[in-house]
Amino acid sequence: MTDSVTEDYIKRCLDPQSELRDVVAKARFPQQYLQCFGDRLMPRPFFVAESEIRRAAADLADFFRILQTLPGRMFGGDLAAYCSQVGFNPREAGLMRRLADQPPELYGRSDLYHDGVGFKLLEFNVGSQLGGIDQAQVMPALMQVEPFRRFAEEHGLGHVHTGEQIARSLRAAAEPVARGAQPVVALLEADGALRPLMPLLLSFQEMLRGCGIDLMLGEVSQVVNNNGKLYLDGTPIDVVLRYFSLNQVMSDPAGEAAVEPIFAAHEAGGTILLTTMESLLYANKGSLALLSDPRWREAFTDDEVELFDRVLPWTRLLVDAETEAGGESVKLLDYCRSERQNLILKPCNDHGGRGITVGWMSTDREWAAALDSAVAGKYIVQERVRQRHEPVVNPQTGELETWVACWSTFLTPMGYSGSHIRALPSDQLGIINRGANAATRLTGVFHTPA
Repeated sequence: MTDSVTEDYIKRCLDPQSELRDVVAKARFPQQYLQCFGDRLMPRPFFVAESEIRRAAADLADFFRILQTLPGRMFGGDLAAYCSQVGFNPREAGLMRRLADQPPELYGRSDLYHDGVGFKLLEFNVGSQLGGIDQAQVMPALMQVEPFRRFAEEHGLGHVHTGEQIARSLRAAAEPVARGAQPVVALLEADGALRPLMPLLLSFQEMLRGCGIDLMLGEVSQVVNNNGKLYLDGTPIDVVLRYFSLNQVMSDPAGEAAVEPIFAAHEAGGTILLTTMESLLYANKGSLALLSDPRWREAFTDDEVELFDRVLPWTRLLVDAETEAGGESVKLLDYCRSERQNLILKPCNDHGGRGITVGWMSTDREWAAALDSAVAGKYIVQERVRQRHEPVVNPQTGELETWVACWSTFLTPMGYSGSHIRALPSDQLGIINRGANAATRLTGVFHTPA
């Protein structure tokens, strides 16, 4: 069942005289946002009880805390052994440990599915290179449309603006350097990555400027370290918002040397790096498999095990070994072959839907080949989560449709930092990802009071 606010919204949108049905089309969005996402917007926002989404965010904060303890709990503090277990090679591990003496900031985005009972955690993208932040533009735009504003006020709707939370986080991070002044912030991408992503980054820049942060855009090789301070185009930088990834650095034989001036400036205290590469140690999907696997349960408290069982779908590192499934000990590969319709295969260290094989969209032969290939590398296999259906009224036809949603929930040093939606029509069996599936639509999330 959907909540009462959603039911009321849908009921009003089904009325032929509805003023709510086309509020998204009437909303005035910022220019760069509209150019980037205007053809991908859903015709309505989503609603969730504030208590439910904040409880999910608190669970995510607990996951973040626990993930950082895995090397100590499971491998006697041997970080190299942990890295090997989840699929990082020694070179990758060395890069992520460059500033490992400083605990990583709570900063990331989760992908949650709602199965009708509660939220399930599919992925936890820990680190600052996050997409979807500018979907926070949806809520203020809708609040300027009079019929929606009246509906929101009637139901006491609220929201958390992800951009504002990130702006607060950037100011807090910059304080030791800026000392109360407005910080100079640069988003740094890997060399060659800025141009392909420019529409997305301009929308992000537009949003942060609306939150009081004049964000500069640059690439790694464009910054210069001068006596422990980074400069971009001659401008001294207080905070670097890291958007270059582990895989991007590793793709260049000299990648470590290219990013070292940024690390050195952070170490010297002249320019703060948000976030360090150490965050990526815990963004690896293999770490979630360690939490799900009963073989490691003795490393956790009863409350932590309850959290894993409640929030995590069945997830395993794909290895040629036995595991527990359905309360029985089974050969993992045999189980995966027989359960194709209920499983998805994902690389441990990738994002954006790359490298994924969806069991229920594959033939038996395709699935078997994917398993045979993946067992030689570092992949996880995860149980399918069947999402609840979300009602949406098509503004052109007036007909009621059903969609399925991925709830992206953000955490920053400020705590829970808002949510947004990626969704597909319920009759499409695909990856809910803007880049991987053209049918994916986007919208924002409003909170309903208790």
